Amino acid sequence: MTKPIYILNGPNLNRLGKREPEIYGKTTLAEVEAQCRQAAGDRAIEFRQTNSETQMIDWIHEAIDEGSGIIINPAAYTFTSLAILDALKMFPGPIFELHITNIHRREAHYHNSYVSKVATAVIAGLGTNGYRHAVAAMREIV
Repeated sequence: MTKPIYILNGPNLNRLGKREPEIYGKTTLAEVEAQCRQAAGDRAIEFRQTNSETQMIDWIHEAIDEGSGIIINPAAYTFTSLAILDALKMFPGPIFELHITNIHRREAHYHNSYVSKVATAVIAGLGTNGYRHAVAAMREIV
């Protein structure tokens, strides 16, 4: 049996479509999940969202044991969480860091990603379409 791809979403992403649509668009997280499932085809995915750093770390630990790849949009934790960085360091497979916006075109506090230090690839600025592209690329790698 093939191990699933974990797609992990951080704080406030449950508000996609409502939160600052001029920045993040009008697509909801449920619509993003549907797009990911379609892009995954017959490949299993675990699609999750949390506002809790602890829960995110627990899911990364689960992916270490159960997953083939991680696509992670850590949201604000990208710039603040050494704990998430440390958990990701233990993952033996590919890790894609994903951001809806181009974090490098935003305010300076969005420029230093801890996650980038362990990411296999970074996808930023493609809007919610970045998820679909990330799943397609991850399928090729795993």
